[in-house]
Amino acid sequence: MTDDTHSRPTVHALLSDGTTVCIRPVQQADHEQLQGLYDEMSAENLRLRFFAASRRSAAMAADRASAPPHPGYRALMAESKDQVIGLAEYEVGDDAASAEISIAVNDTLHHHGVGTLLVEHLVSAARADGITTFTADALSENHEVLQLFADLGLRTTRRFEGPEVRCAIELAEDDAYLSAVEARGGAADVASLEPLLRPNAIAVVGAGRRPGSVGRALLHHLHAGGFTRRLFAVNPRATSILGVPSYPSVSALPKVPDLAVLALPAGALPDAAEECGKTGVRALLVVSAGLDSRQAEALMATCRTYGMRLVGPNCLGITNTDPALSLDATFAADHPRPGTAGVAVQSGGVGIALLDGLSRLGIGVSSFASLGDKYDVSGNDMLQWWESDNRTELALLHLESFGNPRAFSRTARRVTRRMPVLTVDAGRTDAGRRAAASHTAAAATPTMTRQALFTQAGITATRSVGELLETAALLHSQPLPTGTRVAVVTNAGGVGVLAADACAEAGLSLPPLTPSVIESLHAVLPDGATVGNPLDVTAAVSEEELGDCVDRIMRHPGIDAVLLALVPTAVAAATGDDLVRALTSGPARRAHPVAVVRLEQDLPVRLLPTKDGGTIPSYAEPGAAAQALAHASRRAAWLSRPAGTVPELAEVDTARARTVAETYLAAHPDGGWLDPRTCAELLACYGIPQLPWSWAETEDDAVIAAERLRGPDGRVVMKAHWPGRLHKSEQHAVHLDLDGDAQVRASFRDFENRFAGLMTGVVVQPLAARGTELFAGVVQDEVFGPLVLFGLGGTATEALADLPQSRLRSTGGTRIARLAPLTDLDVHDLITVPRCAPLLFGAHGSGPVDLQSLEQLLLRLSRMSSDLPQLAEADFNPVLATPDAVTVLDARVRLLPRRAQDPYLRRLR
Repeated sequence: MTDDTHSRPTVHALLSDGTTVCIRPVQQADHEQLQGLYDEMSAENLRLRFFAASRRSAAMAADRASAPPHPGYRALMAESKDQVIGLAEYEVGDDAASAEISIAVNDTLHHHGVGTLLVEHLVSAARADGITTFTADALSENHEVLQLFADLGLRTTRRFEGPEVRCAIELAEDDAYLSAVEARGGAADVASLEPLLRPNAIAVVGAGRRPGSVGRALLHHLHAGGFTRRLFAVNPRATSILGVPSYPSVSALPKVPDLAVLALPAGALPDAAEECGKTGVRALLVVSAGLDSRQAEALMATCRTYGMRLVGPNCLGITNTDPALSLDATFAADHPRPGTAGVAVQSGGVGIALLDGLSRLGIGVSSFASLGDKYDVSGNDMLQWWESDNRTELALLHLESFGNPRAFSRTARRVTRRMPVLTVDAGRTDAGRRAAASHTAAAATPTMTRQALFTQAGITATRSVGELLETAALLHSQPLPTGTRVAVVTNAGGVGVLAADACAEAGLSLPPLTPSVIESLHAVLPDGATVGNPLDVTAAVSEEELGDCVDRIMRHPGIDAVLLALVPTAVAAATGDDLVRALTSGPARRAHPVAVVRLEQDLPVRLLPTKDGGTIPSYAEPGAAAQALAHASRRAAWLSRPAGTVPELAEVDTARARTVAETYLAAHPDGGWLDPRTCAELLACYGIPQLPWSWAETEDDAVIAAERLRGPDGRVVMKAHWPGRLHKSEQHAVHLDLDGDAQVRASFRDFENRFAGLMTGVVVQPLAARGTELFAGVVQDEVFGPLVLFGLGGTATEALADLPQSRLRSTGGTRIARLAPLTDLDVHDLITVPRCAPLLFGAHGSGPVDLQSLEQLLLRLSRMSSDLPQLAEADFNPVLATPDAVTVLDARVRLLPRRAQDPYLRRLR
């Protein structure tokens, strides 16, 4: 176990009531404060903590916690406004895998989650130290600490020994523990957002007396929007602005505001934030832009010191349309329409477009946050708010960067089972990623990584703001389809063709209608109707006939959705028929979704009101309607799938693998590509099958190795190796089909001559059997964690660029990726989605490959990448798949000196 107690970073996290605390390792200088924690403890709590009301025991505990660091001991403390409010510590005994834990919390802060939060952080530290079990002794009457252990979400056993209870807590991380941490974190997160999104009083700092300032526009929006609670302006040169009382400073306000809106020059922000914090403000909205690194650091430090949540800087503002509040703290041109869509964006321009679009559609907005540079409040926070606000039914996101994508993914997976979560997949190109990085000052996210996140989390990813609104209109108004089978109904054959093309291009199918349905439709449609799919009802169709037609198709068991492509005709006008009315006069929510296409429509999408108070989406283009239906069908498919589980794997030696990685990095502090022997040793720790091979550093050794490894055909392969060698084929560092000692010797001498001064040895392998060549690999993203890639292999894959980022670019569907750890369903997707899938399942009569072994290979690769944060890259290429086995023919692994990051540990950004 390494002793890095004092190297662990200081973090901030939320208590159950939403207040912010600092969690950090105890230092020697903390002795006096720790002594104060115990001195303020009541005699009863001292007795429960030390089994006796002993001040001497308390003094010894403070001495121990603040002593110089020593192996096997950790102490973490919680601070609030420079006061120690809690301490948690563990010490390892004779068993290096077990440690005894103890907890102390300020008497006035019981039931605020201080102890639980400290234990969560201690659990994370202990896991990193290889500790698997916590033990604790408690008096049986100490119900609070026993309940704390029981509620952690970890498996806990108790053994009663007289008046004492011996508790054993297993630290293995599983979904039950992560769910418990999520629930606690979500409740704390929502509580912390109350002063931001449901403030009782707001102060606009920087509201000018003259028109044209952002601060004045914000104040006007709040006042004109009818904010129902107290509203103040802060301006030292005015007593009233726009009829709102103004005061010279935040500290001079008659009531401490929950939320302060700062519209000030960047240089004035740190001092203004400091005043807000000292006054007791609980949340900041900073619309100002242009902060330098010093100003940004000062702003964040102040927010953390005083426990203020922050939206921005560089943002449009926030909105909560709850009629009891009517909060519109934005400088958008108009007030958004109240409704059911939650919106969070990083771009103010995108935010304005979404607010306008949702208002125009009639969907409206429940709450809105323009996150800007996203120093603190994030999309993850907003998802949790919408999950609990009892108003939001649809979540729309525009995120250019991700702070903690794995935590975001868990939240999104949970939320999207309750409501659709839609996003614009921004930054799909190199140019877009560069622009996003410049705009938000955050690292650009590779496309394949982001798409893996969206797919696994069940997020509906669209390619534009327009497509986002078009999809939202359908999901808001219609039921989900049960599949991808669409019936196209049109009164103009050419438009039907366009609609059919659009459906096929969106991945939807147009199945033929059954004879019984065809007969039923012929009975109600005019002569000349072409009853197929598309179904051309002709220009002569009446309003009643069209409505009857749609109703009959709805009863067809082989259809999942109906797309009506309609054009206005003189025939309908002459008879007074309104074909659209045939739909809107019926029920809005039929058994299957209905979408209308009207080429003459002036707006890309509308929601047509129906007689029963619902709506039906109407599109100006067939492609938009088809794409919205495709998104809806994918959401339905995702919801119908079980959550997936991470399978247990036999014959995995994680401890040995970590030793291999640490030993290599001790000898190579800057990291690097593993030599073949170390690479093979690492793969063996995870039971990853490799083709037999031998290492040779001389010509004679190569001959001996070839003699031992020759297969039935007597041929071998030789590969030259030197540190940093990447693409053996491009560098002509491989000889195939070597038959006999003479060819082995000649090949070795060829390598010696061409790679003199570079080559450290050769790898000799038997010539592999015929099979399907695949690629499996991992790239460790510093933000997203490990990404597992899979697809076609061989020399084509080696032609990709060396940089990890370039490995993440899609190659026309030949590879896909999923974020680790992989579930059984993720592995299924990896095998079935890429273009090589038919080869794996026996296309062209070749018979299926060993799919079970392939699944095991991917799961073991995922486990290795999850266990080892030092694993920067791993390329298995080719992987040979045959009906009998799956074997890695060539493996390359690169390690870097990285520490493990617990993505699910509760902490603020």
